[in-house]
Amino acid sequence: MALPILLTEDLLRMARGFPPRNIYLSEFVLICAALIVLVIAFGLTRGRHYYRVRKEILSFPDLPDAFDGFKITQISDIHSGSLSDVDGVRKGIALANAQNSDLLLFTGDLVNNKAAEMEAWISDFTLLKAPFGKFSVLGNHDYGDYTRWDNAELKASNLDRLKEIHQEMGFKLLLNESIKIQNKGASIALIGVENWGKGGFHQYGDLGKATSALPAESFKILMSHDPSHWDRVTLTHDQHVHLTLAGHTHGMQFGIELFGFKWSPIQYFYEQWAGLYQKQGKYLYVNRGFGYHGLKGRIGVWPEITVITLKKSVS
Repeated sequence: MALPILLTEDLLRMARGFPPRNIYLSEFVLICAALIVLVIAFGLTRGRHYYRVRKEILSFPDLPDAFDGFKITQISDIHSGSLSDVDGVRKGIALANAQNSDLLLFTGDLVNNKAAEMEAWISDFTLLKAPFGKFSVLGNHDYGDYTRWDNAELKASNLDRLKEIHQEMGFKLLLNESIKIQNKGASIALIGVENWGKGGFHQYGDLGKATSALPAESFKILMSHDPSHWDRVTLTHDQHVHLTLAGHTHGMQFGIELFGFKWSPIQYFYEQWAGLYQKQGKYLYVNRGFGYHGLKGRIGVWPEITVITLKKSVS
């Protein structure tokens, strides 16, 4: 930031015979540079667990009356292989529970590569609570595709163990399937697909299979780890999916989100990369992630706990 400002000043000074620098501009540049250094230092230390609760209220005319006011907490991208601060993680878990939501959904990437990364955290994430249950899907990192295995059997057993861990934590893992969430004689459909991504990511997800037994008129919420699945598959699917919950991007763990302005380099790769989107009367929410991977922190794009409240609207 400092370089283009000072370079512009130098060009203007050159045209005027190089008078002394403007001291006020120099002080401004110095203050800005100091602030940037502080933000980076915060992001690489406390920013890893600087959890933000982001809330949305979404209205639907065909939402069953029994689900008017129904609350959903979403977390995503735990990446347990990167976690080290027990107190920081527990702070995030407590904050998620404090939302007192009816349903808790996890949208994939429990680990970086191996199920063993999650073993030490099972008891902590078992503490997540929701009266209507906890449900989850797999993310691209959960399949063990990004590490070397001695043989296919080891890779398969790793995935089997990861699925067991979901169960041990009290999560029902949805693998290209759907279930009914019932309340006061009414129900909504919760759908979970395996990972489906663009640009070379594996496409294990099968939305057709997951919705094959659902009535067309049912109210549908989909968990799909990669938001590109929404644009490429969900929007044009023959079943109307009211709300899709995704993660995957982490907001690149770097960007600017201030006063409604939102920017991150990830937006040049993903059209939907953080927050709420709407097309064709269908919603997508992209969670910024609970953990971190690659960059050992978060700068400007903080870890997130999402709370979505469903409301019945007039047609």
